[in-house]
Amino acid sequence: MTNSLLTVQNLAIEYKRPGWRRSSIRVIHDVSFEIAVGQTLALVGESGSGKSSIGRAVLGLTPAAEGNIEFQGHDLLAMNKRDRRMMSGDLQVIFQNPYGSLNPGLTIGQILVEPLEASGKFSRAQAQRRIVELLDRVHMPKDTVNRYPGNFSGGQRQRIAIARALALEPKLVVCDEPTSALDVSTQAAVLDLLRELQEGLDVSYLFITHDLAVVRTFADRVIVLEQGRIVEEGDSAAVCDNPTHPYTKKLVAAAPVPNPRMQQERREARLALKHA
Repeated sequence: MTNSLLTVQNLAIEYKRPGWRRSSIRVIHDVSFEIAVGQTLALVGESGSGKSSIGRAVLGLTPAAEGNIEFQGHDLLAMNKRDRRMMSGDLQVIFQNPYGSLNPGLTIGQILVEPLEASGKFSRAQAQRRIVELLDRVHMPKDTVNRYPGNFSGGQRQRIAIARALALEPKLVVCDEPTSALDVSTQAAVLDLLRELQEGLDVSYLFITHDLAVVRTFADRVIVLEQGRIVEEGDSAAVCDNPTHPYTKKLVAAAPVPNPRMQQERREARLALKHA
């Protein structure tokens, strides 16, 4: 991949077991992938598959036991905290719970100005203009700046979280289950917004989800994880339409569809896989 933005090679992650012996358990085993500029790569798997641990390792929130993570040619695992902070403008995150990621005691204007002021790149006047631009970009009204997170719906709060993630025009955004807490119609609106922003900004996404139905239309490529190991990867449409690994087939069969007949067929397929 000649225009690789993020390269992960042979990544392994371990967590300490509880108890006095403090032994470790490996949750990610030899995971490698690349993300190109302007591309969306989805990490898919059930709860406990390790997909969020990979995202946290990319963000520097979880240490790696083995492997390499390079972002824009820089070795993220070799960076100290100061260097990581300098890199943070290019590498952002959107969390699953939009309310939990927004301080309820601050206005939206205060929340959005925080990363701008921390960067040292904006005067107060420039930051205020930037906030107006961000809210317009995510289709939120200007008076949003004076209101608090509790005044908005889940979908609106996620739009605000997206605006905050885009404040410094990052190159890569880690999207950790960004639509799973939303209803179906709101999910579609947020995904449409992410697509629109990607086309306008050429931003890349590492999209973490359990929902292959979302991946089918949103991601360029997909990696399927089972118990911390890659079991299948490839073009999203190809993997979703013609899965080859039994675990991927189970995930596809579990994905809800609006057609009752197809949903019944998938229910029967899940039962057949369960008893195979």
